[in-house]
Amino acid sequence: MTEATPETTAPDDQRSAGPQTDEPAHRYNATLAANIEARWQDRWEADGTFHTPNPAGPLAGPGAERPKLYVLDMFPYPSGTGLHVGHPLGFIGTDVWARYHRMAGSNVLHALGYDAFGLPAEQFAVQTGQHPRTTTEANIANMRRQLRRLGLGHDDRRSVATTDVGFYRWTQWIFLQIFNAWFDSELGRARHIDELIAQFAVGDRPTPDGRAWTELTPAEQRVVLGDYRLAYLSDAPVNWCPALGTVLANEEVTADGRSDRGNHPVVRRNLTQWKMRITAYAERLVDDLSLLDWPDAIISMQRNWIGRSHGAQVLFATEYDELPPIEVFTTRPDTLFGASYMVLAPEHALVAALTTEHWPTAPDGSPVPEVWTGGAPTPHDAVSTYQAAAARASDIERQSETRTKTGVFTGSYAWNPVNGQRVPVFIADYVLAGYGTGAIMAVPAHDQRDFEFAQTFALPILEVVQRPEDWPAEPNEWPSAWTASDAPVVNSTNDTVSLDGLSVNDAKQRIGAWLAERSLGEPTVTTKLRDWLFSRQRYWGEPFPIVYDTDGTPVALPEDQLPVVLPDIEDYSPVTFAEDDLTSAPVPPLTRATDWGTVTLDLGEGPKEYRRETNTMPQWAGSCWYELRYLDPTNDQSFVDPEVERYWMGPTPERPSGGVDLYVGGVEHAVLHLLYARFWHKVLFDLGHVSSPEPFGRLFNQGYILAHSYQDARGIHVDAFDIQEVDGQYLHQGEPVTRELGKMGKSLKNAVAPDELCDQYGADTLRLYEMSMGPMDASRPWATRDVVGQYRFLQRFWRNLVDENTGALVVVDAPPSDDTARLLARTIDGVGPDLAALRFNTAIAKLIELNNHLTKQGGPVSRSVAQAFVLMLAPLAPHVCEELWSRLGHDQSITWVPFPVADPELLVQDTFEIPVQVQGRVRSRITIGAGDDAAAIEAAALADPAIQRFLDGRTPAKVVVVPKKTVNVVL
Repeated sequence: MTEATPETTAPDDQRSAGPQTDEPAHRYNATLAANIEARWQDRWEADGTFHTPNPAGPLAGPGAERPKLYVLDMFPYPSGTGLHVGHPLGFIGTDVWARYHRMAGSNVLHALGYDAFGLPAEQFAVQTGQHPRTTTEANIANMRRQLRRLGLGHDDRRSVATTDVGFYRWTQWIFLQIFNAWFDSELGRARHIDELIAQFAVGDRPTPDGRAWTELTPAEQRVVLGDYRLAYLSDAPVNWCPALGTVLANEEVTADGRSDRGNHPVVRRNLTQWKMRITAYAERLVDDLSLLDWPDAIISMQRNWIGRSHGAQVLFATEYDELPPIEVFTTRPDTLFGASYMVLAPEHALVAALTTEHWPTAPDGSPVPEVWTGGAPTPHDAVSTYQAAAARASDIERQSETRTKTGVFTGSYAWNPVNGQRVPVFIADYVLAGYGTGAIMAVPAHDQRDFEFAQTFALPILEVVQRPEDWPAEPNEWPSAWTASDAPVVNSTNDTVSLDGLSVNDAKQRIGAWLAERSLGEPTVTTKLRDWLFSRQRYWGEPFPIVYDTDGTPVALPEDQLPVVLPDIEDYSPVTFAEDDLTSAPVPPLTRATDWGTVTLDLGEGPKEYRRETNTMPQWAGSCWYELRYLDPTNDQSFVDPEVERYWMGPTPERPSGGVDLYVGGVEHAVLHLLYARFWHKVLFDLGHVSSPEPFGRLFNQGYILAHSYQDARGIHVDAFDIQEVDGQYLHQGEPVTRELGKMGKSLKNAVAPDELCDQYGADTLRLYEMSMGPMDASRPWATRDVVGQYRFLQRFWRNLVDENTGALVVVDAPPSDDTARLLARTIDGVGPDLAALRFNTAIAKLIELNNHLTKQGGPVSRSVAQAFVLMLAPLAPHVCEELWSRLGHDQSITWVPFPVADPELLVQDTFEIPVQVQGRVRSRITIGAGDDAAAIEAAALADPAIQRFLDGRTPAKVVVVPKKTVNVVL
């Protein structure tokens, strides 16, 4: 940090005011704090202070009869740069909450592990040649050291990392449960695949081609079952990043169609990849949100991401008997008579078959308009060119409302099922293959996107919902589409059904029934949620427990062959390609492990040679179930003992969802991690492996720690600790820079390491400062200079109980004064509920008020006050409180000592101090009795010498008395 001078100072938020030298021998300072903290951390570890008992199994022990409480932090990634002070905000908060509830009598489980697979370690391995396990384990060791120094009360026996072979063995086992399961839509739950096979075997469920199940070869049976499995292979449009050599989930692609890591172009193309059939659970994922104690904003985000819509599936026959009809989903089947053309996503499976060799004529016999053809000589040229362009655009870009609508005609037509009209089939990038069926019936009169497309391509616009009276009669002259849903249906009649005059809802029901009667469609529900892309072309991930037969069909490995251990290879990088290479295909790093990749096994058909799956699972996999492994981390017979799981996560009358009692983490995981984990948990619930329908009963999102960052004239961030402030201007190496407030992080070069603060003040000070900065769910700006405030609070607190010169305890056994006893009771009555409600900042404020009172009062502190104070502060500043508790004569750790309870008689106030205002400004304070009426309060206020001086003999025009609150004198 640049040294400050009277003329040149560092920015206020970067200055620190560390401990001073030449202090008394026993003053609370950084040296004493470090000694106290190290000793108590060692003792906690040696005594197993935070070892939480299970009701059964190897971790069973006394204490499991207490009410259970499971508190969980979101799985951290062990970064090579270590922690900055923003990272442990949530960890400290959950530790305070857990410590309070231990003192309140609960059996609290609090553990922390590491989400350790992923791209950063792999990329570092590519750059250095060092095995990613070496890097990852070093990062974990460093993070464990940093977290231990903060005094976090985790049960260290339960810590896991997703990269531990003993952990990912069970990740692979869970994958097999999902692979060997199918979703029974009639029962609304998953069942084991053997139950589906039994249905095929006895003929209760016909095979696709009508043959008996026993007539199918094992490979053919596997293909049939693949259409039902919850984990399956799919040849479908995916996000392909040639420069990274891997496919990406939608969530890993930025809004402008680039990879979130590396900022490389991403294109859409069809590839065969593993997927999870999460869409089968869409209804339950939405409905069960009502069971959860989650923030309303997160509930809304999950609902919107799933995007449940009610409507109808409609079949549009094409001109080719050999092709299946085009299936569309629409939320407005009432407008079916107004469908004048169709649009397929450029990636739709039928595009190739519908693309003709030559341009046909329009329905009226004239040549198709040139705007339909894009100026291409043939439909094939037009379609292939358009598909290539669409592949380069992100889904968000394609759906932009301000983007000009583009598309080309395929050369084929389809038939509107309600009126027999011949409608042209286009492809356009505003239709996505991943939403609905990837095809739409276009009703331009009543959908704005379709309206704009129809105007561009000179397509018919047919009114089927009554327009306003002041609108033009000709829809082509309308200013926009008419999208009202409360107007009657018009122009919608054929020989067998009429919707005219009906409301939209009534028309939807009538046309839905009409379609179903004629096998032309049916009412249905769909979602925006897409099946989860589960393959990654990476090395540093969980291997799939899957092999392939010689015919290429996947075969699950038996459970007794788990784990499939990740092999060592020399080159960890996937094969990458030029950014604009659209024809490239993934070549995963594991293809280099040739000896590992081919294996001879007997999987029920005799010894055969199989090929291993060389993709790996995404980083999300381990974080989908880690909360269950904390419960029973040493179990090598099961991923969790059922009795242990029921004890910690089973439903209760108070929490019917079951699951973790408090889950704390950032809002950035509001959708994906939470959605994926809920899906895995529900499959395990359906199959009888867990007792609760939801993994996380209560969710709390902590805010962020913000810090100022600085950019030079090039727009590049510079080190925030090399900034000087001169006359209100910020300078870096003498050059002006701009300042902005944002989330603290390495990339902004504004990160403050917790080690530095612990060195300067001690961990207890850092804990107090982070908890005092504001409400836990609010983001707050970091200011190093303000840390000293909590440091001085601890110094005064220590000084009130310990002689700084001798180190002797300065407490007395005499009872406290009445005012001290009453303030202590009020503090206990306020701090306990504040800690329980995660209002740590207000709890600290109450403790500071009590400490200031003791300091002002002077003299030795009553032992009863000292002990209660130490107990209240212990969850927030555990090291110094353990030390003082010991010096107060107690052998046991403060961890399990009951939290103090306020004397109810002392909570009843006999007197109140209230302010007296003159002309709206406080001029004095008076003490009144609890039973004084307004007249007595007014008399006391007017008799106060300070108020008499302001009155100067004048009679007030009015005196307003608010009992127990204030008096306002108006002249």
